[in-house]
Amino acid sequence: HMSNGNGVSNKKSGKAKLPTKLERVDRSEERDSEDPSILKYEAAMCHLRGLCFAKQNAFDRAKECYRDAVRIDVQCFEAFDQLMKNSLMSPGEEWDFLDTLSFDTVHPPEAAAFVKNLYTTRLSKYTRQADFATALDTLSTHYNLAQNSDVLLAKAWILYTTARFPPALTLTSQILAKDPYNFATLPLHLALLHHQHHTTALFALSHDLADTHTLEPTTWLAVGTYYLSTSRIPEARAYFSKASLMDPHFGPAWIGFAHTFAAEGESDQAIAAYSTAARLFQGTHLPQMFLGMQEIALGNLGLGREYLSAAYVLCDRDPALLNELGVVAYLENDFESAARQFQFSLDLSTENETPPSQTADTRLNLAHAHRRAGRLEEALEEYSEAIRLGVREAGVFAAKGLVLFESGMLFEAAVALHEALAVSPQDPFAGELLGKVLAGMEDDTVLGREDERALDEGLLGRADEARARTRAKGKARSARAGERMDLDGAGD
Repeated sequence: HMSNGNGVSNKKSGKAKLPTKLERVDRSEERDSEDPSILKYEAAMCHLRGLCFAKQNAFDRAKECYRDAVRIDVQCFEAFDQLMKNSLMSPGEEWDFLDTLSFDTVHPPEAAAFVKNLYTTRLSKYTRQADFATALDTLSTHYNLAQNSDVLLAKAWILYTTARFPPALTLTSQILAKDPYNFATLPLHLALLHHQHHTTALFALSHDLADTHTLEPTTWLAVGTYYLSTSRIPEARAYFSKASLMDPHFGPAWIGFAHTFAAEGESDQAIAAYSTAARLFQGTHLPQMFLGMQEIALGNLGLGREYLSAAYVLCDRDPALLNELGVVAYLENDFESAARQFQFSLDLSTENETPPSQTADTRLNLAHAHRRAGRLEEALEEYSEAIRLGVREAGVFAAKGLVLFESGMLFEAAVALHEALAVSPQDPFAGELLGKVLAGMEDDTVLGREDERALDEGLLGRADEARARTRAKGKARSARAGERMDLDGAGD
């Protein structure tokens, strides 16, 4: 019969007797008295059991096996890597798990600090960013690893998480310049190229990978990303599907596959694909957030809120998720709650040093919430800021015009509505509202009664002076012409 990791077998049943949770804890406490080589074998067995459970899609049991492996031998990086790259734990669970590990078993102590800092850089970037930054700084300066690919990748992930795409792309490009086929970096690099609309670079990279690494799922992820960026949705779906078939646990392929259905408005298929991603990657909030967005699009606000709330339990520091929660509150006519969520999202973005241009949509949503809540001054300020950040849509100008109209600033409202019609001449709301504004201006003046009367008098006075000067010049020209005629007659 097979023996378990503790060398104990159940001879009566002929089946291996798995250790209980208490036995695993006791064994961990006695670690110091055991041979280190035996501990390594034990950790390796736990890691292999986890791989077997993962192949059977038993991810909860796989997660426990991986965690046991790292608890037994903190240097069992393979098990730790499986936990991180497959998002088997929530951000909070990841940090709590790191705090329970006994790095003091690593010798020498300097190596223990190095391993802990290295593990820290693999954790979620949404929480405890100060600890994350400290670990990165220590690795970069104390250990002289500033140009190490893993350290650069960790920095790129934190930039990506905070929507600072150009500097993140610079770092991933720097990694790939040294190692063109760094498959740990390529998924993030592809996402950044897609966000930055670098379709030519995507085309070149996908062709290179297709020529050199046909058996890698990342190759077909690259091809699918290129087609998605060029709006060739059926081709993108086919290649994302191919990548997910080659590696059923490849998260980016499942998310891309679901995005292709969402792009075509096929919400039912998108929900099915996102649900698969949520089942496979239980520690990340993204599939749950995308599921909530699809349910909102279908008008199922209650179900959408449930998905978004589940995502919030996993990660409460994502500005995009807070924005979606605000959208649900807005659609439920809870404008005060919506405004709080939008403002919280903007505050987090500011804290993360996210470029203002990446927060324009959330700021626009906040303006809508202020307008519906009757706070016209705040709404006007947010609309103006959104327009300054580059949101040049007819609906935005029309909404600003509506706020100005409700505030009694008719001339400014007319200007905003003309800007809306300049963007979209057939916009029905802007056209109708402009008619109301112009009708309201018929009995009003732009400058006010007294100011306009003074302006009119000033203009009339200038006109009289100009006419007087013109008449004087005309008389002078007539006199000079008569003198020339007299001289001509005298010469005859």
